[in-house]
Amino acid sequence: MALGTNTKGYETPNHPWQGERIAEESGLMGRYGLKNKEELWRAESQLRDFRREARRLLGNAQGDAEEAEREGEPFLNRLRRLGILNEADSIDAVLSLDTTDVLERRLQTVVYRNGLANTPKQARQFVSHGHIVIGDSRVTAPSRKVSTTEEDQVAFDEGSSLADELHPERAEGQE
Repeated sequence: MALGTNTKGYETPNHPWQGERIAEESGLMGRYGLKNKEELWRAESQLRDFRREARRLLGNAQGDAEEAEREGEPFLNRLRRLGILNEADSIDAVLSLDTTDVLERRLQTVVYRNGLANTPKQARQFVSHGHIVIGDSRVTAPSRKVSTTEEDQVAFDEGSSLADELHPERAEGQE
């Protein structure tokens, strides 16, 4: 294995004991119902990869944003399909993305935002226990990225006890 090869899929912070960063991470973990910091670091690493690709495209085009967008069209379309970028956003918008933009596309967050759960942690539990489907497929990975086309297909599994509107764990006012 080559030196410096990261096999984890995420990078840890360079300075582990920075109070401000730790407080910020704890806030994000609570807001998005993440299990551990590894999940947050994975999102940050994914965002870092997006920015790195945008900088590479801009560098290859020598700063010409239009040429970089033409060359990076598949990359930009992927980010638009995931809902991380809007249709009108250019390649420059990738450089101004935030970690929350990536975290908002997780299945766990989409379940919570769609009102299927009362809290992000409850949404995580519903997903990992197999109560949530996307279209016809049961999904048990809370970290799965949900595309904009799939977002409306997120619902309770019909075979799940939570499909009953009177179930005590159902979110208030959920159809």
